[in-house]
Amino acid sequence: MNRAAAGWTVAAGLAVFGLVAAACAPRHELGGPLDGLKPDELERFDAGRTVFERAFAPETGLGPLFNADSCAECHEDPVAGGVGDEVEVHVAAFDPATGACDPLAGRGGPVIQQMVTPALKAALGIDSEPIPAAASARAHRSTPAILGFGLIDAVPDTAIEALADPDDRDGDGISGRPNHFFDGRIGRFGRKALVPTLREFSAGAFVIEQGITNPDAPTEETIGGDPIPAGVDPVAEPELTAESLSRADDFVRFLAPPDRQPLSHEAKAGRAIFESMQCQRCHVPFLTTGDSPVKALRYRKVYAYTDLLLHDMGPALADICLGDASPSEFRTAPLMGIRLATTFLHDGRATTLEEAIRLHDGEASRSRARFAALTAEQRQSLLAFLRSL
Repeated sequence: MNRAAAGWTVAAGLAVFGLVAAACAPRHELGGPLDGLKPDELERFDAGRTVFERAFAPETGLGPLFNADSCAECHEDPVAGGVGDEVEVHVAAFDPATGACDPLAGRGGPVIQQMVTPALKAALGIDSEPIPAAASARAHRSTPAILGFGLIDAVPDTAIEALADPDDRDGDGISGRPNHFFDGRIGRFGRKALVPTLREFSAGAFVIEQGITNPDAPTEETIGGDPIPAGVDPVAEPELTAESLSRADDFVRFLAPPDRQPLSHEAKAGRAIFESMQCQRCHVPFLTTGDSPVKALRYRKVYAYTDLLLHDMGPALADICLGDASPSEFRTAPLMGIRLATTFLHDGRATTLEEAIRLHDGEASRSRARFAALTAEQRQSLLAFLRSL
């Protein structure tokens, strides 16, 4: 299915069935579990929350490089799994002549840790990881909510591929394409959609963000490419057990998405404007999960408002490359739960939804122009719709 057909099919389905679905869908406690989980899955969810909220210290494995001492420190507002106020630094080296992208993994990239343990500071006299000299660009990354990400994980690769139109064959100015992990698998997580699975994303976050090694990511980060000095990391690897990693994965996987709010008359008008502006060409209203050993994740619609594809957002937003993604390409940000956010875009530079829309460029320039042409009343209706998500 090409993008135009997919977009209009989804839009029509939403218009016809959206109100019924919203009225009949089970309501979730924010930060609570998916409906339909089995008793043992609920137990794993509860056990995983403990791991997710656990604050580590140097004596229990934290660091020696880190950005936070717990998962919940970054994903905290208004509940565990929500947004955070942290802004990270990422780096990469991009060669525009060849398109080659180096994430500088051998020199401390792509994530630059902002904090160090007292032992590492005493050994090297640093307060944060140094920026590699080879970095051609730096990026800032705000912390998104991860509510409902288990459903995104359960969307088949084929559904993502079906929405891709890398050569813009339908001529709508939109040419989304999937990113690929280093081994060729389709990615979906992260601002550049590099990471293929939620399990890998979580395991990587433990070691990258907290310096907590685990069976899936058993090696400590280097310090700008140099090994960690002897004696500054007293806990043997892995610092997190396989059981704890699995429970943390269960917690994130089973987190329910935020419920969409009932639509006011104004928000209903805003939904029609959203469609008329063709925002749904990238922010596809829903995706459908595939088969899963977890019944609660199987064949369900997830109203994520994303196609999980890369799109060129123009030079003003460009920062680093990652995988197949050029500096100006970003994954379509999911809009589910956008009402919980206080800053917007990949780096949090926008403080309002309206500002975020006006900063769209590249493939989104036509939709941005349509937004600029709206009356003040129409803009408020559109924003009312977005705040219902």
